[in-house]
Amino acid sequence: MKNFKLIKPEQEEILGLLKSIAEKELAPKVAELDEKGEFPMDVFNKLADAGLYAMNIPEEYGGLGLDLKTRVLLHEELGKVDAGFSFAFFINSNNADIILDYATDEAQKQYIARKVMEERALISVCITEPNAGSDAAAMTTTAVRDGDDYILNGTKCFISGAPLADVFIVCAKTDKTKGAKGISLFMVERKDGIKVSKEENKMGIRLSSTAEVVLEDVRVPASNMIGKEGEGFKYIMGYLEHVRFTTMACGLGAAQHALDLAVDYAKTRVQFGQPIIKNQALNFKLADIHIRISAARSMLQYAAAVADEHLPMEDVSPATKVFVSDTTVWACNEALQIFGGYGYMKEYPMEKLYRDARIFPIFEGTNEIQKLVIARLLEKNG
Repeated sequence: MKNFKLIKPEQEEILGLLKSIAEKELAPKVAELDEKGEFPMDVFNKLADAGLYAMNIPEEYGGLGLDLKTRVLLHEELGKVDAGFSFAFFINSNNADIILDYATDEAQKQYIARKVMEERALISVCITEPNAGSDAAAMTTTAVRDGDDYILNGTKCFISGAPLADVFIVCAKTDKTKGAKGISLFMVERKDGIKVSKEENKMGIRLSSTAEVVLEDVRVPASNMIGKEGEGFKYIMGYLEHVRFTTMACGLGAAQHALDLAVDYAKTRVQFGQPIIKNQALNFKLADIHIRISAARSMLQYAAAVADEHLPMEDVSPATKVFVSDTTVWACNEALQIFGGYGYMKEYPMEKLYRDARIFPIFEGTNEIQKLVIARLLEKNG
């Protein structure tokens, strides 16, 4: 069934280009890469060579300067081939937003124009710590001023893209007495001495690499601070407002793929003398999946429109994140059920899609935390 989306001709063109490359270069080896837990740099480079790299980077720096509504569509399209690769490929664009939104013009030229656009450096954002997950303000990584430099010490965990990153945006306490208001952001290059260790062996999105990051007396110039001292937590919350729902589009791509596979299977699987799609219990299930995915897609486009207009996100970002991620897991589970026992077998792609889906209610802020945010907004605003 046609997925109704308001797509402009220029969006359709770039979506078609992305789809053709992904289906040719990535799709045939997804199962193998998932088994190994590898990120295919060759596919990354082919997409980049086609001009699909750094979608949000302004044209003045050589990027595409795409709005969030278009980026969300691209996230989903690539997510249909592999949600983990989609997340990993596009995370660089999302992470660059922090530098574009809050760093100085000089830093943007150095890290966006030179490192990202010329050298294709990958950016990793380091927030989470072993004892500071949902409570990000409880982080213990420190940045101590020493003349014209800062010295950083601490350990970050579950850092997406860290094994491949060249630039790290690190959250650290510049004043341990001020809680969230004592957090600042720093741009740290791998050559500065940052260590990436303990690459995680994950359940799903295995084409996206995740690792622990260790900082031991890492010295960076004071000019590497992003924005103002003590404003880092505010910057990260602003960044998460957008990345929270754009990331969910990668998962929705997996859900759409699961539905497409379930429909095809239901048309060919014969039981009791007819294709199982003729059975109302199953064709209603397919209809329900389609309805939920369509609603999730609409929420993503609405959230992107709000962000593009620079309007206050308030409950839009957390509500979209919760609904889309829950829909992704539910849709993949329902689609797997249509395959019956075959869906549980690694020979079929359904079990992988479910494994990939399961992360989305967890990262970019757990759904429980998002509901807490929404509840507090309701209490505050009535």
